[in-house]
Amino acid sequence: MRSGLNPHPRCHPGGYAAEKQIPISPTLLHFEMIDQIIIGAYLLFVLLLGLWAGRGIKNIEEYSVVKRSFSSWIIFATLSASFIGGGFSLGNAEKVYLYGIVYIFALFGFSLKEILVAKFIAPRIGKFPNAISVGDVMETNYGKIGKVVTGIFAVTVCSGIVGAQVGAIGYIFNVFLGIPVIWGIIIGCSIVIVYSTVGGMKAVVWTDVMQFILLIFGIPLTLFFGIQYAGGMSAVVQAVPESHFSLLSDKMTLLAFASLFLTFVLGETLVPPYVQRLLIGKDAKHVARGTMMSGIFSIPFFIIAGCIGLVALAIAPDLDPNKSLPYVVNTVLPVGLKGLVIAGVISIVMSSADSFLNSAAIAFTHDVVKPLRRVTFSEKQELLLSKIATFFVGVTSVIFAIKIKSILGILLYTYNFWSPIVLVPLVAVFLGMKASQRDFVAGAIAGITGVLTWNMLLKGPGGIDGLIVGIVCNFVVFSLMRMQSQKTQS
Repeated sequence: MRSGLNPHPRCHPGGYAAEKQIPISPTLLHFEMIDQIIIGAYLLFVLLLGLWAGRGIKNIEEYSVVKRSFSSWIIFATLSASFIGGGFSLGNAEKVYLYGIVYIFALFGFSLKEILVAKFIAPRIGKFPNAISVGDVMETNYGKIGKVVTGIFAVTVCSGIVGAQVGAIGYIFNVFLGIPVIWGIIIGCSIVIVYSTVGGMKAVVWTDVMQFILLIFGIPLTLFFGIQYAGGMSAVVQAVPESHFSLLSDKMTLLAFASLFLTFVLGETLVPPYVQRLLIGKDAKHVARGTMMSGIFSIPFFIIAGCIGLVALAIAPDLDPNKSLPYVVNTVLPVGLKGLVIAGVISIVMSSADSFLNSAAIAFTHDVVKPLRRVTFSEKQELLLSKIATFFVGVTSVIFAIKIKSILGILLYTYNFWSPIVLVPLVAVFLGMKASQRDFVAGAIAGITGVLTWNMLLKGPGGIDGLIVGIVCNFVVFSLMRMQSQKTQS
């Protein structure tokens, strides 16, 4: 099944909320104002916390890896907050609303990926004590070419994923505050840009920790109140089509499910923000433990967020699927708690957006511009350029969010600009496998060719995503070139 799925045929722009106009009493308006004050105070607090946490940064290393000083619990919180963005929360609820629990099981591919990284990659992070970016890791095997190419695609994939997050913010602002989606996108992105630009990774980590604490309470509470509002779990099951509880159907064949599962296993594996989380720990033991905890935590979270989509379908079958989770929050929660949970939903998105913004800026400055520049940067120049890059990545992400409407669809689309090109040679570096620039370039070309041929020329036959094909092409060509190089050297 492809990512660009059409909305539910019964949906229309106004959705259920537009059909049912309820007069607002002065008392209700007062209660809504309380929630709005809570949301506004939260956004201000996040901004001030980010600015406070990021004060005193003097160079690019502090801006990117914060002196490598964090424990496993901090890594667990910031890593979890980073990946649980709009796609894995609002997007998850959207797809479950449309197609059922099969999407929850597909997302377990991401959980498996985190556990595998914790087991096989994180313990090896100590081999790169001076690295501050993915490009630095790649440079150890593939030289300047490997670093620059990795940096270019890092900027691309990070911009796209930030686009998914700010797109989700747009929907949140629209549903809860009545602000047009495009203005919600602009407002939400602006807040993230300010503290991410000023404070770098230090600001990102501490805002992530606060946002993580809020979201682990907010999302489960939403599901609990939603089930009660719908009349209990049995009422939800009765109201939802039986096909939504099937893993396989006409809409989702076994081959299509396997392709989607593998896409989530491989799509975000070792993307720049996650690699940076591996680089900020005190040591490899803390990094591995924090990553494992995050992978395990993702399993119940995906179930809870997806089930909110079922609740939304049970109580509003003609809803715009993109607004499933916000609609449930807005409908079932009491005043005051609603404001806190809305703040938690916003936290989900902002915590992912800030991480990818920071990584994109580091990749652009440190992995692309710096290696290509003849004159060496001073510390102040490199830091300033990283902050400027944050602004331009933010603008690019807004374009992504406006052009592509499906939040999860943006994620699946942008994965094509990372894993088919970088994943295979990057894993090789972490596993200590020696390879050359020629091996890297050949594999990257094969990966890109595979994706483009499969998705654009062949139109994705058999429900297999082009990302999987691209990774396979990269792996085969990279491995063959590497074996040939070893034979030549021997």
